[in-house]
Amino acid sequence: MSKASNYVPEGFHPLTVHLTVDRAAEYIEFLKRSFGAVELTRSTSQDGRLLNACVRVANAVMMLNDIFPEFGGEAYRSGRAVRLTLFLPDADAGWAKALAAGCKVLSPIRDQFWGDRYGEVQDPFGFVWAIATHLEDLSPMEIESRRQKVFGGPSVANHDTPVDGNASSSNLP
Repeated sequence: MSKASNYVPEGFHPLTVHLTVDRAAEYIEFLKRSFGAVELTRSTSQDGRLLNACVRVANAVMMLNDIFPEFGGEAYRSGRAVRLTLFLPDADAGWAKALAAGCKVLSPIRDQFWGDRYGEVQDPFGFVWAIATHLEDLSPMEIESRRQKVFGGPSVANHDTPVDGNASSSNLP
């Protein structure tokens, strides 16, 4: 065994989603059908539940496991408080695939004021997915102008100081 060469495992990002899922093995099959996931690893307990599994969706690794109430695990109940946002080259194709795999529409896919084609679905396991394609690189001022046209009202953003000091569209809400 050798010492790790990086604090982040190969293929992972510093922030990685880890979901506790009822019927995790079924969820992996759903992810394969709906989002083209590739299973990377799987570790099962003696009773067949998944202790841990990793799948790749696009260029991100997602970790998941079954519910283990004996260790304090519980079923997901967050609804729209958490979204898994998946940027794809063709959001409409991804949208169609997700719906065909059993997702239900929460917010229809459409071009949004912040420059993305974006919609939200809920998968059969209760998780909310935002499916998007980035269409335009907009400044914070352009986004705010469009927001006002859609929602009305006065400006709510301070355009002098972007959150990270970088006036790019990556500062989206």
